[in-house]
Parts: sequence; structure tokens; C-alpha cells
Amino acid sequence: MKINIYYGGRGVLDDPTIYVIKKMEDVLIELRVEVHHYNIYEYKNEISTLPQTFKDVDGIILATTVEWLGIGGFMNQFLDACWLYGDKEKISTIYMQPVVMSKTYGEREGILTLENAWEILGGLPCNGLCGYVEDRAEFESNQEYAHIIEKKAENLYRTISQKAKGLPTSNQAVTRSVLRSQSMELTPQESEQLSVYASDDSYVKKQKEDIIELSSMFRNMLGQQTEDAETEFISAFRSHYTPNEEIAGKYLFEIEGKEKPLFISVEGDDIVCHYGEEEVYDVYLKIPYEIMNNIVAGRESFYRAFTVGDLTAKGVMRLLQGLDKIFPFME
Repeated sequence: MKINIYYGGRGVLDDPTIYVIKKMEDVLIELRVEVHHYNIYEYKNEISTLPQTFKDVDGIILATTVEWLGIGGFMNQFLDACWLYGDKEKISTIYMQPVVMSKTYGEREGILTLENAWEILGGLPCNGLCGYVEDRAEFESNQEYAHIIEKKAENLYRTISQKAKGLPTSNQAVTRSVLRSQSMELTPQESEQLSVYASDDSYVKKQKEDIIELSSMFRNMLGQQTEDAETEFISAFRSHYTPNEEIAGKYLFEIEGKEKPLFISVEGDDIVCHYGEEEVYDVYLKIPYEIMNNIVAGRESFYRAFTVGDLTAKGVMRLLQGLDKIFPFME
């Protein structure tokens, strides 16, 4: 079974939807489901290619956050792309579970919007999950809420496994009779943009790697030497350190590709930072080199990388959440 998750929020640190879909993803992986996660804001210049990722999927989760009114721009753009460029025959076989969390009013209307949109596209909507979150920390620590989220993920798995059917709806009738999309005359450039190559995950990943390689090459041409492997990241942590009297502890970063872990100890105005094994620490983090590089460059935050599963951590969670306070790389 294959399920794709499409997150339509802005990726902000305190977005409760990120926690919910991470929880659901963990449950689906335990059920041996192949899960792929797409943050739509990362594809904002190529949203029209995302419907091509529906190939071979059995179900999808459309997740977003109501911050002031409705389901937001990225998710609306994605649904427009599904209508204009999606394979309607394939969509008709895909189950969709909506997830809408709200910091204000309107989560139920958001669920209804996603269900109606998917039915008009010809797809198969499932019972969704919605909720209002006033305090994110309290919401994430509530075990009853966590149990509800896990059950919703299990229900999606059962619905797809059993190929559950529903009664006909007026939305489906509208799709057949009135709202048929017109065939589009595409230029060669537009056809290339919407080709399978542009939407292929491995192709996109290779393009990103090439961009990083070219950026590094041009930095060297301009005389900017890369940091020595034994001191990489250390100067960045020291220069961005912002003391906080509530945060004092020891962090051990195991960075993929590095022979030795990076140890950081902070207390008051003092910071110790070096590569080497340490037996005593409060938080242990395992992080890919690329993610660490993105964080130090200000393109990512520690907490967001943790919530979406880009890094793993164990230890004192209060100190983990405080990393972005004492090392504000994104400012």
C-alpha cells in the first residue's frame, strides 16, 4: 500500500498540523505502508507538477491549517492543479483523508471544503480529522488526543484495505454533467514543465544536488574556502549563540558523514563546542549533513526538522525545543 501526504501549511514552528501528520505517518509506517511526504510550500514554483505524484498511490492525506480564513493559498493552488492537470481516471481510484487543524475558527468548514473538492475531482473521500488548538504544547502532550490521531490513521488504512464504497453524491453528478474541464492546448515549454521528468522525485532530488554542487563551486571561485572538516559548523554555532537563562545543557550531534560527533555545551554566557566523543549529555540528536547545513544557513529550524522526521532526538525535550532560541539561525 502506498499513501502520499500533502501538507498545505506554511511550515511554521508552532503549526499543530505538522505534529498531527507526523503522528499519522508513524502509525502508517508501523502498518508497513509506503509513505511519501510533500510540503507544498517547498514546491511553490512547481505546484502544477505535483498531481503527477499520484501515480501508483492508493490513498492520500490532504493536511492544512486554518490560520485566519479557510484552508489557505498553497492547498487551494494544489487543488487547482489537480483539476487542471491531474489524471481524473487515476484520481477516481484514490481515497483522500482530510486533516485540518485550526488556530482560529473554521476547521469544520475546512474539512468540508477538502471533501467537496475531492468529490468534484471524482475521488473517494474518507472521514477526516479536525480540531482547534489553543496551546500547542498542551495539545501535543495530551495522550488522549494522540490516541484519536492514531485511530484516524488506522481507519484510513482499513478503508483502503477493504476498498470501502459510499453512496452516490450530488458532487459526483456535477462532475459528470457540468464541470468537465476543457482540454488545454499546451506550448512545448508547458508540456516539458508538466512532464513526468519534472515531477519525478529522483529527478528533482538530483537537480537540488546539482544546485548545491554548483553553489559550492562558485563560492570557491570567489575565494571562499570551505571550513576544515574538524571545525565545520563550530564557528556558526559560536557566532549565533544567544544566551538564555532558562536553557543550559549538553547536546551531542551525530552528523551523517562525520567521523566524530559534534558536542555543544551551553550555560549562561559560556559555550563549549568541539568534535569528539562525550559520555555525558542531555540531548542526543542524529541528523543528516544536508539538514544540518540547511539549519546553519537559516533555511530550516531544529524543531521543524524534528517534527517532520528529518532528524531524530532523545533526551530532555525542553532543551531540544530551546535550540532555536539559543541558536536563532533563521533570524
